Amino acid sequence: MNAYTLAKERYAALGVDTEGVLNTLKDVTVSVHCWQGDDVVGFDAKEALSGGIQTTGNYPGKATTPEQLMADFDEVLRLTPGKKKLNLHASYAIFEDGEFADRDAIQPKHFSRWVAYAKERGLGIDFNPTFFSHSMVKDGLTLSSPDETVRHFWVEHGKRCMAIAEYFAEQTGTPCVINFWIPDGYKDYPADRLSPRRRYAQSMDEILSVPYDKTKVFPCIESKVFGIGLEAYTVGSAEFCTNYVNTRRITPLMDNGHYHPTELVSDKISSMLLFNDRLALHITRPMRWDSDHVVLFDDETREMMKEIVRADALDRVFLATDYFDASINRISAWVTGLHSVQKALLFALLEPKTLKALQDANNFTELMVRQEELKTMPFGAVWEEYLRRENIPQDYFAEIKRYEADVLSKR
Repeated sequence: MNAYTLAKERYAALGVDTEGVLNTLKDVTVSVHCWQGDDVVGFDAKEALSGGIQTTGNYPGKATTPEQLMADFDEVLRLTPGKKKLNLHASYAIFEDGEFADRDAIQPKHFSRWVAYAKERGLGIDFNPTFFSHSMVKDGLTLSSPDETVRHFWVEHGKRCMAIAEYFAEQTGTPCVINFWIPDGYKDYPADRLSPRRRYAQSMDEILSVPYDKTKVFPCIESKVFGIGLEAYTVGSAEFCTNYVNTRRITPLMDNGHYHPTELVSDKISSMLLFNDRLALHITRPMRWDSDHVVLFDDETREMMKEIVRADALDRVFLATDYFDASINRISAWVTGLHSVQKALLFALLEPKTLKALQDANNFTELMVRQEELKTMPFGAVWEEYLRRENIPQDYFAEIKRYEADVLSKR
C-alpha cells in the first residue's frame, strides 16, 4: 500500500474525499505575475524602480528581453501544477525595432506577442496599468496630482489599459482582471488629505467611464498602508478603496502585504465576500512591511485559503501571486511561491466540514484539538500524488538547477 492510499484512508475517516479534493484543486486558477523574472523592470523604459517598490539582490540570470522572460515563464509553467493565467503589467509592452509608445499611447498591438504566447499555452491574461517608474510621476503623484497635465497623462494610460484588458479577454476567451494600484502619497504629514483623494476618485471615474464588457473585464482597485517615501499618507488607503469599490460596484483587491503588520487579510476575506460579488487577492509575504518576499506555506497563506474554501467561494475569488526576490534563483522563487499557494489550497480543501458544528456548539476544546491534529495528517502524501498526476517532477529543484546551468548562467 503506497503513501497516498494510506493518506486517502486517513482522510476518509474524517469524511474527506481526497479524490474529490484533487479534482477540485486542479481546476482552481492562479494568476502568475510575470515580474518575478526581471525584478519589475519591464520593457517600456529604463527608469529606476520607483513608487515605494524595492527589489534587493543581484542573483545572476535575470531576464532582460521578452524572449528570455517568456522562456523563463515556460519553465515555471512546466514545474507547477494546476491551471494558471499570465499576469502582466503595462510596462511589459513589446515594441518592434524603432517603435515606441509612451504609456498614454499604448495599444493592444503592443501586447500581441503576449497574446500569441498565452494562446499557444491555453492561458488567460490579467493586467495592471503601471503607475510607477516613469518621469510623469510628479512629486510622487499620478491620478491624484494637482497638476492637470499629469493627471490627464495617467487617466489616458488607464483608459488605454482598459481597452487592452478587453483585447486580452476577447483574444484568450478568458475574463481579464485589471488591477489599479497607484503609489501616490506623501513622505510627511500633509495639510490636506481630502483633495488628493477627491482627485483620485474623479480620475478613476473618468477611466471607468470608457465602455467595456462587464462580463469580460473586471476592474479592481488596490489599497496600501504605506510605501518607501510615502510613510505619512497614502492616497489609496484601505478605507478609500473599500468605499470606492462599493459605490462603483467594481471588485476589491486585497494584497496581504498592504496592511498594518498586525492586520490579517485572512480575517477580512469573509467580510468582503458578504458585501461584494467577487474578490481579488494578491498573495505575497510581507516581512515587517510590504517586502514582497517569496510566498511560503505559512500560517497566513493557509488561513487565507481556508477562509475561501470555508465560504465556498473558489468561484468568486481571483487568486494572483505578487512577490519578487532578486537575491535567489528567480525560477526557484517563482515555483516555490506558486507551490506554496497551491499547497495552502490543498490543505484547506482537506479540512473536514465538521469543524463548523463544533464552533456552533461552543465546543472550542474539541475544536482546538481537531484543528491541531489536522496539522500532522499525511497531507504531504496527497500533495505528492497531485504532483505525480500533473506530471510535475518530484525533484523539481534538480530541474531548476539544470535550467540555471544550461540557460540562466549564460546570460
